[in-house]
Amino acid sequence: MGNFTAVIIDFETTGLSPNMGDRTIEVGAVLIDNNRIVDKFQSLMNPGMRISTFIEEYTGITNKMLSTAAPVKDVMKNLARFIHQHHLVAHNASFDCKFLDAELARISHKRKNDFACSLLSARRIYQDAPNHKLETLVRYKNIKTDGTYHRALADAEMTAHLWLRMMADIKSEYGLKNVTFQLMQQLGKVPKKKVGEFLKKNGA
Repeated sequence: MGNFTAVIIDFETTGLSPNMGDRTIEVGAVLIDNNRIVDKFQSLMNPGMRISTFIEEYTGITNKMLSTAAPVKDVMKNLARFIHQHHLVAHNASFDCKFLDAELARISHKRKNDFACSLLSARRIYQDAPNHKLETLVRYKNIKTDGTYHRALADAEMTAHLWLRMMADIKSEYGLKNVTFQLMQQLGKVPKKKVGEFLKKNGA
């Protein structure tokens, strides 16, 4: 099985778009190597603005908690070191990628890492799942969880377990000896009807 390293990342934010002035308020990231979690990074971050009651209730992160957190820029510097040159994975990567790039730009840092999306891969591999939200897929595949959702580290850890399960399922179902990061990345772009053909061709 592909034993590349990757950092699985998840942000909690003040809203949906950094272009509209939204900021990150928490990051969770886990490093996987040789198909297991070997390191973790988690931090709340003070965005320098109040967050809405909706976000407080959705995440359980309060304005009071953020008031004593490190500033976003300090956390992002540490996160950039943690990410290093590893591949990146997120569930709905377009969301996390947008925020990562926006916050890195504020500290004059540019991402060079490739991103893959576990949501897009799951839509191809688990076409019978009721939907492809993280919590649904965790239940669908009986992945162990402590029941916490919408906190960055818990979501990053569950995404990591889901990612590793997908790679194992692809390997066993299609007879692939090695599942590379590039294969997982490409899989997210394959039309659903052609997934079997795509993976058989790569397993040949």
